[in-house]
Amino acid sequence: MPMKWPLGTSAETIRAAPLLLIDLETEEGVTGRTYLFCYMPMGAAVVARVLGEALAAIKGERVDPAGLSAKLRRHFRLIAASGVVGLALAALDVACWDAMAIAAGKPLAEFLGGKREAIPAYNSGGLGLMPPEELVDQVEALLEGGFRAVKLRLGHVTLAGDLAAVRAVRKRLPDEIAIMADYNQALTVEEALKRGHSLESEGLAWIEEPIEHDDYAGCVRIARELATPIQIGENFGGPNAMAAALAAKAADYMMPDLMRIGGVTGWMRAASLAAAAEVPLSSHLLPEVSASLLAVTATAHWVEYVDWASAILAEPFKVVNGEVTPPDVAGSGVSWNEEAIARYRME
Repeated sequence: MPMKWPLGTSAETIRAAPLLLIDLETEEGVTGRTYLFCYMPMGAAVVARVLGEALAAIKGERVDPAGLSAKLRRHFRLIAASGVVGLALAALDVACWDAMAIAAGKPLAEFLGGKREAIPAYNSGGLGLMPPEELVDQVEALLEGGFRAVKLRLGHVTLAGDLAAVRAVRKRLPDEIAIMADYNQALTVEEALKRGHSLESEGLAWIEEPIEHDDYAGCVRIARELATPIQIGENFGGPNAMAAALAAKAADYMMPDLMRIGGVTGWMRAASLAAAAEVPLSSHLLPEVSASLLAVTATAHWVEYVDWASAILAEPFKVVNGEVTPPDVAGSGVSWNEEAIARYRME
């Protein structure tokens, strides 16, 4: 999918969103759906191959997320059910839960035992790593829909570059609009402390992934020494990784990625861990499904909103007064605009 604004991070710049669309068809005629944001076209092709292998192992089985997960993890054990394989299994899990909710005639949030509650959303669809004068051109457009928060990518060559970016965006925004800053693992611990201290007077809502995502000892030090809250979690490879981060007190906030945490099943476990630790939990990408999961998360914080899939959805999700509410339809609400899919399909 073409992206309205390139996603410029400290790692790379992405100008088009490669999406893998998944339909889980059942003998009863119910189809569970989801999609994966794969970062690069090759990723979508590889995950699709893994899903083909998985399908051969479970075809004809009952739609049972826990049972199917156990069977497929045994099937893939020799090459490890993580990484690309983990993404495929998580996507299958999400599609299973969607199918079960549709069969029950309930919105996913209600099927999971919660209510369709509005979740505060921040717009993460722009403000990439770019000069200040280019950033300010995007700012006001990012507030359409009543957003009260936006995400800004940091990790410029110098601290001065980061400060200039934050101040340019802050100057253009109303005072009540929150700014989340994301470093995408760009810094060393010492550099993160240096830049974090310098940014403390800028009023950031959080600093996300300043260092390598699994350096929990480094994250502990940064979270302890900085006044600005530290956010991590999009790279948790399953609930056990999140449990380790929580035990270490590695961050103030956490934000699992639905597909990396293990789908709906993994998210529900992660939500229980966050509740026990009283840690605010936000989502990473896939707002169309994540909103339903945050609606059943005791410590729900923010849903990260991007519109990258909107053009191929039959009913794109709406942001009203800066909030996203899971739709009042059976399942997650994800369904396809077949005409758009035909137009954007990758060969």
